[in-house]
Amino acid sequence: MSVRKHHWTTRKGEPREAWIAAYTGGDGKRHVKFFKRKKDADAYHEGVKVDVRAGIHVAPSKSVTVREAGALWLQSGENAELERATLRTYQMELKNHIVPLLGNEKLSSLTTAVVRKFEDKLREKGISTATRKRLLVSLGSILADSQERGLVAQNVVRSLKRSRRGKDRRRDEREKAKLRAGVDIPTPDEIKAIIAHLNRHRPLLLTAIFTGLRASELRGLRWDDIDLKKAELHVRQRADRFGVIGRPKSGGSERTVPLPPMLVSELREWKLRCPKGELGLAFPTSRGTVAIYQNILTRAFFPAQIAAGVVSKDGGPKYTGLHSLRHFFASWCINRKADGGLELPLKVVQERLGHSTITLTADRYSHLFPRGDDGGELAAAEKLLLA
Repeated sequence: MSVRKHHWTTRKGEPREAWIAAYTGGDGKRHVKFFKRKKDADAYHEGVKVDVRAGIHVAPSKSVTVREAGALWLQSGENAELERATLRTYQMELKNHIVPLLGNEKLSSLTTAVVRKFEDKLREKGISTATRKRLLVSLGSILADSQERGLVAQNVVRSLKRSRRGKDRRRDEREKAKLRAGVDIPTPDEIKAIIAHLNRHRPLLLTAIFTGLRASELRGLRWDDIDLKKAELHVRQRADRFGVIGRPKSGGSERTVPLPPMLVSELREWKLRCPKGELGLAFPTSRGTVAIYQNILTRAFFPAQIAAGVVSKDGGPKYTGLHSLRHFFASWCINRKADGGLELPLKVVQERLGHSTITLTADRYSHLFPRGDDGGELAAAEKLLLA
């Protein structure tokens, strides 16, 4: 292996020079790579030397482009039978962001500097922080898939994330906004007003309010999963954005949720007039098929808010997604009984919401749990200590 300066003359007689990093790869063949600066050639040379010794080097001539690697990544997702909605999201990320900015880059030429430049371009395009982080995760997954295929030696995205892990964690903690009542979470008074103005979709929205089911779980809920005698429902399946029925989001999502008496009565009446279909859904379309999420918003949730006066400054619906009702359910579970809540322990709240871990529940909702009288507790502890 060596680094040396190379001189040559173009066909027009113009002198040129560059630095060459030459080496013998694991395949026994001679390879060269040109650089404008000696320090770049030296850095590449040292990296290649380590990779060749470790048996993980991939020569630039054998490297594929990010566009080609992305196509292979999608194929891996299809082979793993990922949900159609997930694959669709990956396809759009590639088409709209990754391929336009990095598509022609060879995997072997990707460096942390190139990835940083990719992030900078996304920021310049006005892409949100959350979306940028998601795109970086997808790019890292593409490289991980390519590593398994022997198409690239290292995953520069994972290396970059490791180097900035502490800084990112501190930034995320600063940026993570706590859910606020009246902003992200409907208040009890707003919920009362909305309930008073529910239309023919009343059973669906009442179920969302008093069970905290995700929209996909509501759309996939069957009558077979509702036990009106025991006053409980079972989450066993969900419907994705394309109306395809599948397993719940995670193992923890499969759960049993108790039903309050008013909701049991409402569902019992609704069952008598609910449209029938082969799927046996509790909240189907008039044809008995899976309801479309956007239609639930525009025909049920939004009109109820506007009629109830729960609106934004421009007069539109204040809460733009059913997930706000899930947040309300969580707060209802947490709030003190004296305030009209259930005052449930954190572990029970996790189970009711179907979160995969108690940490997820705590991170999202711990600030809603009522605090004790810190001053009184400190005074009592001090008295016992000094007695």
